[in-house]
This record gives sequence, structure tokens and C-alpha cells, in this order.
Amino acid sequence: MLKQYPTARFILQRGGWYFITFLVAVTINFFLPRMGTSDPVEIIMGQSAGGLSEEAAHAKKNALLKDFGMAKVDDQGNVIEQKVKSQRKVWDTVTKSDIMVDVYTSEAVRTSSLEQFGAYVKRCLQGDLGTSYIKNKKVSELILDAIPWTLALQLPTIVFGWIVGNLLGALAAYRRGNFDRIFFPVALFVSAVPFFVFGMLLVYVFAIQFPIFPPTGGFDPGMVREFTFEFFASAAYYYVLPFFSIFLILAGGQAIGMRSMGIYELGTDYIKYAKWLGLKEGRVLMYLFRNAMLPQLTGLALSLGTMIGGALITEMIFSYPGLGLAILTAIQNNDYPLIQGCTLLVTVCVLVANFTVDILIGFLDPRVKAGLQMGGN
Repeated sequence: MLKQYPTARFILQRGGWYFITFLVAVTINFFLPRMGTSDPVEIIMGQSAGGLSEEAAHAKKNALLKDFGMAKVDDQGNVIEQKVKSQRKVWDTVTKSDIMVDVYTSEAVRTSSLEQFGAYVKRCLQGDLGTSYIKNKKVSELILDAIPWTLALQLPTIVFGWIVGNLLGALAAYRRGNFDRIFFPVALFVSAVPFFVFGMLLVYVFAIQFPIFPPTGGFDPGMVREFTFEFFASAAYYYVLPFFSIFLILAGGQAIGMRSMGIYELGTDYIKYAKWLGLKEGRVLMYLFRNAMLPQLTGLALSLGTMIGGALITEMIFSYPGLGLAILTAIQNNDYPLIQGCTLLVTVCVLVANFTVDILIGFLDPRVKAGLQMGGN
């Protein structure tokens, strides 16, 4: 059908696969919290219903069931209830003994798993991710509060880490000698250290042994979030350790990749020809940098797309008020709506990033581009 338009067919094929992946991810996101033997509503009621009257606990349970899409509702949005018979042991003053009597209670009519899933998808499409029971606030509002902190932490670290790492990697490949002999093992070591290990190491050195920077938090606890110089100065002070815990590792990884690509490019004919022409060193280095850039651009696009999920561990270590801390708090308190909302956001960001990179590679990589022009997949 689209044989005459290979590019459009390529985009539609990739888009179809990513859409299927998205549906699978949404399905897992919904059913995973429900795969355990425990009912999430009963867990939340056990944590938060203490001290409530019987009527208040009943109303709270119905509200939870409604928010989870686990109860059938009428046209006015009220939970449909049914009478359920059970037995209760009471003390009979006539026979002076315990007897079992029938009692009737009102319980919400539960929906099936497929109905719950349909309601969940419908709410997601309407932009309703539910309500956090710990914060008593809409999940979408909590995510919007947390995302600016995550972006402020991740975006500069990824961009600066990418630029600095690639420049140093290209320089190491071009200069070689003592600079490369010192730089390469250092970059290799730094890039191999996990984020959480490096973060804890920075906290131990610069917050405990030498208390220069605060160990946790996004700003001074005594301050209020407002657009003032004092608040931004405090946020910048608390920003230093989380920034460097990500920046140095990213820069090291990018430098290793660029160094390898640079060494490969140095053996190509165009670099030899440029040197033979007597071009300035900076010009030759620029040619090398530009032609070794394609894999690095792919890495940058992936990093930008996955930065929402990539900051989770760092934010947990530093108690930084971003999306990672929100997920940690939600998991610790079984706040299922917030967990589902955050993981759904991370899933969408990763899929969009991968899809964008796939399409960009199709246009930028000459080998893939040639395949498209020949009608290949």
C-alpha cells in the first residue's frame, strides 16, 4: 500500500510497534499492583481508617473503590451498593451464651478486572490519574509539582555532561600521549561507578567528613517556595552535590564513547588528507568531532528522553523534591494512584524518546537512509 512512500511506511511501522509497546506497558502498569493477594483498598483502609466512625470508614472505602474504578456507579456517579448477609457473634442475655445472628451490611458492587481496566484507560485518556491518598491531592498536580525539580536537575547535567564529555573525548583521541594515558583510566573508572554509589560517596565526603554542602533536600527546610533571590540561592546551594553526582558520570561515559569514535575517525582518509593539506589542528579536530558525532547524538537523544526516569535514584539518595522522591514516598505508603501515575509518565517519556531516536537515525544515518530509499524496512 505504501510501497511508493518508504519513509512514511517506515514511520508508520515504527509507530505501530511503539503503540503496541505502550499498550503492553499500560496493561502491566495497571495489573502489577493487583497481582498480589492483598486488596489495595483494604491496605489503604488498614493504614488510614483508624479513629474513623463506622459511617466515615464506609464512606472512605466507597470513595477509594470509586477512585480505583473498582465499584459500579450510577448515572449520578454514586457507588451502587447491595445488601450482604453475614453472621456475627452476640451475647444472648436470655440463654446466657454466645449465639450467631444474621446481620446485613451495605457493600459496594465490585466491577470485574476488565471493567476496572477499561475505567482506568478512560480516566487516563481524560487526563485523570486519580487522587493520592497520602497527599490527598490529584496525582497530576503532584507530578506537575515534582517535574520542574527533576527537569532542573537532569536537563543541565545531561547537556553539560554531553558537551564536556565529548570535547574531552575528542581531545584525548586527537592528542593521545600523556593526556590520554591519564584521562582514559579516570574517565573509564568514573563512568563505571553506579549513580547511587557515587552519590553516597559525595555525601560522605562533602557533607559528613567535610560539611561543606547539605546532604539532602532541595532547599533550606525553613524557607517557603517563592520567587525570591534567597530561595533560589538556597536551591542552588542544595543543587551542587546532586548535580555533580550525575554530571561527572555522564561526562565520563560520553568521553569514553567519543574517544573510541575519534580514534576510528583518525584512521580515515579524510583526516589524513586534512593533515596533509596542513590545516590547523583546531579545524582537523572539528572535522573529527563532527563526523564522530552521530552515535553520540543518539545517546544524547536517549538521555534527554529518559531523564525523567533517570533521576530517580539520585533524587532518592539526596531526598531531592523531584519525581524520584515522589515515587519513593508513594511506594513506601502503598499510594497506588501516585505509583501508577509516575510510572505511566516515565513509560511515555521513554517510548517517545526511543521513537524519536529511531526516526532521527532513519534520516541521519546514511546506511538506514539508503535502505529507505531502496524501499527496505
